[in-house]
Amino acid sequence: MGKMNYFLGLQIKQLKDGFFINQSKYCKELLKKFDMDNCKAMSMPMGSGTYVDQDESGVSIDITKYQANPKESHLTAVKRIMKYLKGTMNVGIWYPKGSVCNILGYSDADYTGCKIDRKSTSGTC
Repeated sequence: MGKMNYFLGLQIKQLKDGFFINQSKYCKELLKKFDMDNCKAMSMPMGSGTYVDQDESGVSIDITKYQANPKESHLTAVKRIMKYLKGTMNVGIWYPKGSVCNILGYSDADYTGCKIDRKSTSGTC
């Protein structure tokens, strides 16, 4: 077995035939920090009908753990993402020795979709 190294919270395991990267250590620490280490895992980070905005009239929550002024709807969305992380902790990327690493990124932006300032918001990646 190869040696496990950590870089920016990612686990990198180097083997003689390549290396494997995952984020299980980071996810475990994040879930524990917000008392969600025993939560139910989810297969998707957001429901298809979820839309998060400032929610000015939403129910306020205890903000001692947060840096902004979140509402209950924001906390619900974040908890869903955390449950998704719990279910995908051991997912990673395998790079076989000698492979070429070309990374392509795609995103789904809704162009002026924010109800407040009409700026673009991202959908899914």
